Amino acid sequence: MAFADTFIPEFDHEMKTTRNLLERVPFENAAWKPHDKSTCLGDLASHIANLAGFGDMIVNTDERRFGGGERPKVFHNTADLLAAFDDNTGRSRSAIQGLKDERLGAPWTLRAGDQVIFTLPRAAVLRSLLMNHIIHHRGQLSVYLRLNNVPLPSIYGPTADT
Repeated sequence: MAFADTFIPEFDHEMKTTRNLLERVPFENAAWKPHDKSTCLGDLASHIANLAGFGDMIVNTDERRFGGGERPKVFHNTADLLAAFDDNTGRSRSAIQGLKDERLGAPWTLRAGDQVIFTLPRAAVLRSLLMNHIIHHRGQLSVYLRLNNVPLPSIYGPTADT
């Protein structure tokens, strides 16, 4: 069985769950954060929407270098956030669907400036930098929403709100 045939169903499931959470972000509280050292609610939601495009980057490049002064997109309303998430999810899904299995073991590198953060096989980067990273921040977002009294959708089963 091809990698995409096993990965895409999980990707689709996790992205649907993530979208359900992003739909509830209260942009009137976008500047809220649980601690002075925490990311604010709007920036966290934006980060998740941007991460959804990392699959396309991982499939179509051999590395990513942060630290060049580029700024990630920040969204200020639900419509723009969901449009970006949907576009990024679609691009990642298409790229993963077209990924040839023989490219899964090729090294992929994440850098901060000239420092190598990690080099891993492309398949492992899809799992960690795309899927696990989104799921991690989705967990943070669910706590932010709970602390803002926003009812949570089902993630891996019922919540106190479902």
